[in-house]
Amino acid sequence: MAWAIAVHGGAGVDPNLPMERQKQAKQLLTRCLNLGIDALRSSASAIDVVELVIRELESDPLFNSGRGSALTENGTVEMEASIMDGPGRRCGAVSGLTTVKNPISLARLVMDKSPHSYLAFSGAEKFAKQMGVETVENDYFITKDNVEMLKLAKEANSIVFDYRIPKVGYESCATEIQSPIRMNGLPINLYAPETVGCVVVDSQGRCAAATSTGGLLNKKTGRIGDSPLIGAGTYACDLCGVSCTGEGEAIIRGTLAREVGAVMEYKGLGLQDAVDFVIEERLDEGKAGLIAVSKTGEVAYGFNCVGMFRGCATENGFMEVGIWD
Repeated sequence: MAWAIAVHGGAGVDPNLPMERQKQAKQLLTRCLNLGIDALRSSASAIDVVELVIRELESDPLFNSGRGSALTENGTVEMEASIMDGPGRRCGAVSGLTTVKNPISLARLVMDKSPHSYLAFSGAEKFAKQMGVETVENDYFITKDNVEMLKLAKEANSIVFDYRIPKVGYESCATEIQSPIRMNGLPINLYAPETVGCVVVDSQGRCAAATSTGGLLNKKTGRIGDSPLIGAGTYACDLCGVSCTGEGEAIIRGTLAREVGAVMEYKGLGLQDAVDFVIEERLDEGKAGLIAVSKTGEVAYGFNCVGMFRGCATENGFMEVGIWD
């Protein structure tokens, strides 16, 4: 068996994203890939590697998870994450976290140290205290950039912008709200890519997947997206590991991550063909992307939106980091 790894930082990217931000994103993805590669070369298991890589992504404010998470309508952070180990299809998930520094590690503890698969809000926070995981004040997760983004998102929603009419009278934010491309109901230049994810197959053919997010910008408090839902945002089995990103409600309706494994199992498709089928046939009008690995060391990705922050590497020396098609 040959190992492989893929990471993502969210699908749906502003086509006018500044070059400096693109450079920062590629550097972070490369750093995370190298972290995972080093662990795999040291014979770490797939489940340990996905947790390791997601912790690194959660600790960097560039993407929307952990520190740097998108803000709710109340200006607070509510995070969610899930992790799944292909052997035995063990899984753990958490939602509504406000103080846990690394949500993915709490999801791992739900899988390993509790009789449950999913804990949320006050119950998840209580479990975190019982497990002794590191917690911080909610302010730790909030960045200046996301405060500004929330302000613009609220303005966009209150204006109910109609792209068929001139932008007269909206000088306060018209320069910010100009893209007709939308994700999750917001102009894409106000939209924060909503997840980070990692999928790994190790040298023993074991697949694992993990996904973490701050959720939607300006979301209602209590909203739960696809990222913590096993089979929707995250899935791993004997055949593959999958992590999704994009319009959460569309991903939930299509049970997107599980569908990749299902069409491989029941239609006999290879990994890339399965990914392409699911993106084309299971999203209806939704916009999303996903990364995947197979038990044989293949790696694949697909998306039907404007860009996806992603990177992948395989044991044979192949490595790629990209944003656009």
